[in-house]
Parts: sequence; C-alpha cells; structure tokens
Amino acid sequence: MSHRFLAGALLVLSMASAQAQSFSFGLWGDMPYQKAGDDPKIPALLKSINKSDIAFSIYDGDIKDGSSRCTDDIYAAALTMFGELNKPVIYVPGDNEWTDCHRLNNGGYDGLERLAYLRKTMFPTTRSLGKRNLPLVHQAPLGEKFVENTRFAHKGIVFATLNVPGSNNNKILDEKDCTQKSARTAAQCEASNAEYLERDAANVRWMQEAFADAKARKARGLVLVIQADPGFDLPETEDKDESQAPGVSGYRNFISNVITETEQFAGQVLLVHGDTHFFKVDKPLYSPTKLLSNLTRLQTFGSPLIHWVRVTVEPKNPNVFTIRPVIVKQ
Repeated sequence: MSHRFLAGALLVLSMASAQAQSFSFGLWGDMPYQKAGDDPKIPALLKSINKSDIAFSIYDGDIKDGSSRCTDDIYAAALTMFGELNKPVIYVPGDNEWTDCHRLNNGGYDGLERLAYLRKTMFPTTRSLGKRNLPLVHQAPLGEKFVENTRFAHKGIVFATLNVPGSNNNKILDEKDCTQKSARTAAQCEASNAEYLERDAANVRWMQEAFADAKARKARGLVLVIQADPGFDLPETEDKDESQAPGVSGYRNFISNVITETEQFAGQVLLVHGDTHFFKVDKPLYSPTKLLSNLTRLQTFGSPLIHWVRVTVEPKNPNVFTIRPVIVKQ
C-alpha cells in the first residue's frame, strides 16, 4: 500500500469520523433586560452554560431592553458577560442595540452610527468571544459592513449567523413609522431604508454561501441564526397570508430565499431566532396546511425567562437536531 493511498484512506476515515460524532451546542439571547430586573439572574444562567458539556453557544441578539439608552457601556457590559463563558460564544446583533436606538427613550441615537460602533466593538477579532474561542469566517474585514455575519463548521454541521434584526429588519414604511416616538429625521429614515436594502442583499448572499458550503461538505445539517422573528406566527388561515403584512415586509425577501435554498438542500435546516422571548419549536413554512419538511424553526427564551436551549446533533438521527430547553433555577 502506497503512502499516498494510506494518507488518502486516513483522510477519508477522519472525515467520516468527524461526520459521525455527536455534539451539543447552546442557544440564548434577549437578556439581560434592565427593566425586567434580569441582572441578578445572569450568574446562574452563565453557571448553567459553563457546567454543561456543550461545544459552544450562540447568542441571538438583544443585549439590552428596548426602552433603555444605547450608551457605549451597554456593549462593554455585554462583552464582559460573554467573557465569563468558558466555551466559545458567537454573538448575533439584535434590534435593541442598534435598530431601535433612534427611539426617544433609547436616547435618540442615529441607529446607523450605533451599528457602525457595534461592528467595531462587538467583533474585536476574527474569532468568537468567550474564554476559549474558535475561528470564524466573516463576510467582511474587521470593522467594516457585514463583519457581523459569520460562518463556521463543526463536526460536519455548518453554522451561519446573520444580522437580521427585529423592528422589520430596519425597513421604515412611511413618515409616521419614521417619526413615531423617534428622534429620526426624514434624511435618516431614507438612509436607514438604503441600509436595509444593502444589508438584506448581503444577508441573502451570505445565506446562499452557507448552503453552498454545506452542500460542498455534504453536511447533514445547516444552522442559520438570526435575531428577528420574521412573522412565522402570522399565517394562520388558508385564505389569507398574514405573513405578508407590512410590519414584517422587511423579512420577505430573505425568507423567500431561505425557502428556495432549503428546497434544494438534502439535509436538515435549523433556523434559530429570538425576539419573541418564549421557547418554541415548529415547522412554520410553507403554510398552515403544508410544511417544508426539512426546515425547523427554533425560537429561544428571552427576558424575563432567563433560560437557554441545548441542541444535540446526532448524525444517525434522521432529523439530525434534538432540541431541549434548559430551565435555570434561581
């Protein structure tokens, strides 16, 4: 047997072994909220995550509540919280830390300025956060637009995070939507809509690249993590598609493209989001009477429910992902 053949055989065996290994990861977000008094509950949450055997966790946005100021110390506090985790943690931006900062009770900030600050502050290196970290592929260089969109693979499963936040993905519908309880000017709203269109296109590209990566690796599963609830609970009647409502119109292009890619993917897709603050697992696409069978939606806990979700990857399981809520005792 030649050395070249032996090396090739070992490589194939190594790849097969990686594909066959089970592992678990954690999901959490929408916490702590000052208005809900969450801060005293966070140590128990972090202890629970640290005591677990998960490989890493992903935080799906909202490092603060929607009625507190978007001051610089909010981002610093979040970095400190993530730094207390022993395992790697990947951060996904939420609406409360940039999209909603224009609100008067948030301090009347320019949301796009806060987004730029978030990109420079919350992504200090190309690696994850946490005491132990892992390398991430970013959509853009450090500090630049879309650096927050990341991707990595772990034991045959591909993970992708995307900046798809609440408040209709930063899409502003009209003048009333622009100025209601807001310090925004007409020019700022116009700039926000331009930002929405540019980021939405970038998100679709990044999502499509994640599917292409998963296909190239022959991955049995792909995990997509966003912050926003894109209106999954709205289509409840056969003769009316409430998911087409204007208030969730900012997600339609992205979700339509997710559907197209999922239809062409042989494996399982787990689409994770926060925003709505209660644990839920379902198959929300296509309609109430028809489902997209290989896509599962997982909605994570959020304030005042300070818990997390454990997902176990089992390659021999046809569904690949086994989902279990972890209730943290205070």
